[in-house]
Amino acid sequence: MQRNEFLTLLNGILQPERIKDYCPNGLQVQGSEAVKRIVTGVTASQALIDAAIEHKADTILVHHGYFWKNESYPITGIKYNRIKALIDNEINLFAYHLPLDIHATLGNNAQLAKRLDIVNVSPLEQGNDLSVSMRGEFTSVLTSDALAQRIDTSLNRPCLHIAAPSNKPIKTVAWCTGGGQGFIEQAGALGIDAFISGEISEQTTHLAREMDIHYFAAGHHATERYGVKALGEYLQQQHGFDVVFIDIDNPA
Repeated sequence: MQRNEFLTLLNGILQPERIKDYCPNGLQVQGSEAVKRIVTGVTASQALIDAAIEHKADTILVHHGYFWKNESYPITGIKYNRIKALIDNEINLFAYHLPLDIHATLGNNAQLAKRLDIVNVSPLEQGNDLSVSMRGEFTSVLTSDALAQRIDTSLNRPCLHIAAPSNKPIKTVAWCTGGGQGFIEQAGALGIDAFISGEISEQTTHLAREMDIHYFAAGHHATERYGVKALGEYLQQQHGFDVVFIDIDNPA
């Protein structure tokens, strides 16, 4: 498939025009005219680029790309090395941030819900179909220890649990992958039992305790591995691309 056709395909799936973002979504660095062999990953780090070069990929598709709001403009140092490697090897870089978080089936939030067996999913931001945080429930009531174990097993890394003071059982849950810990206030105000995100801030602990809501920090990288992986698998199954997901481990 030609590069511009591939861009049109991705934009049709993820519809980036629907949501305001902190970075450009779509083609960020131009490479090969033809898209045949794709490497997917969470972040366009040097390690992922080097792996793509070794794999002889012509395209990299990620969740975290470049050119973020308030990022320094000069292409020097690390940014220069990354972009030079892409251009020298004629590798396209495609990146989708919030559009990949919110996609109803392939998105990071949807994939995390699938892994944790969360049902009856709806937006946490009521009346907002583009909510970047979601809510749902478990089919049966869980103890906080049982949910922590489910998260640990599903994501293959230990989560951090800030317990609700009452240590109440968990039936309802809200979540936002990555750095979505700020949505805990909305979840707590709605009386939801637990909130899951990737990161934790200093104030998150106090909010969880004072709102009597369980909080689980499961890792920014760990909670956002599965959207881009699912998108790559979709492209392989539905459009016949050669796609490989490469996970550059990140404990954060």
